[in-house]
Amino acid sequence: MEIKKEIMAYCPKCNKHTLHTVKMPSKGAQRAMSKATRRHDRAIRGYVGSVEPKIHPKKLGKRQTVLLVCKDCKFPVNRTFGGRSKKKIAIVA
Repeated sequence: MEIKKEIMAYCPKCNKHTLHTVKMPSKGAQRAMSKATRRHDRAIRGYVGSVEPKIHPKKLGKRQTVLLVCKDCKFPVNRTFGGRSKKKIAIVA
């Protein structure tokens, strides 16, 4: 799925359609001291069997999201495109 670098979209802060720049949202780093990480580290210490979850069937596609940033007020808005898609988003000039 190809998307242009700049698109016209509605800005809720400006309350009108303005030019937006399209960015790929980056996933934040996982916390090293979260409860799940501590539980996993405790389980794999010593002689333990498999502590990973059972493998479930994967969904056929993900909903593709991008981050739209208003050029006037720099307000970021998340935008989800369509339903489930197997194709990844590519930003084209």
